[in-house]
Amino acid sequence: MTNSEIITLEVADTAAAERFYADAFGLTTQLRFRASDAPSTGFRGFTLSLTVPQPADVDSLIGTALEAGATTIKPATKSMWGYGGTVRAPDGTIWKLATSAKKNTGPATRKIDAVVLLLGVADVAASKKFYVERGLAVGKSFGKMYVEFEAGSSPVKLALYRRKALAKDAGVAPEGSGSHRIAVGGAAEPFTDPDGFAWETTAAASRS
Repeated sequence: MTNSEIITLEVADTAAAERFYADAFGLTTQLRFRASDAPSTGFRGFTLSLTVPQPADVDSLIGTALEAGATTIKPATKSMWGYGGTVRAPDGTIWKLATSAKKNTGPATRKIDAVVLLLGVADVAASKKFYVERGLAVGKSFGKMYVEFEAGSSPVKLALYRRKALAKDAGVAPEGSGSHRIAVGGAAEPFTDPDGFAWETTAAASRS
């Protein structure tokens, strides 16, 4: 059985990354960090998203992220889907802060409803089949564009999006090469998916 239980980001400075994510988003248990200088250029092929209850929470989290050292990629704006924006963390990871709500119902609470790992893949149908064969259950599926898997008790949701569409949504060019600089913990046995994303056992990821 495979489930996305731990996200490990490969960064140049693990202590700095821990400080950034605690200060920016209040994330202290959902991420692990591993020192790495593996070359990576351009879009790394994934984004991480924080979905929150209302626009005030998006603005609050983006504000503290920028104060902690992030840079703006797409300023927060309204869209037909809700409200959101994207920032780049100092380690290079792209984060989207978003809500389906278009109006505030009260002051910002900074409550995070979900952490979502979006993998940009070449063939959504093929990658969907690959993950289903490893025990993941499909929660939502929109043809060959997007697939979201059931999270169960996992703190991180996993979803697949076409690489070019994901890059466009994030506000960056789709080209990129080198290491993804991320590993996912929760596999029964280590494996690498069709787009080069590495999965580790939970025990191995916990030692990061």
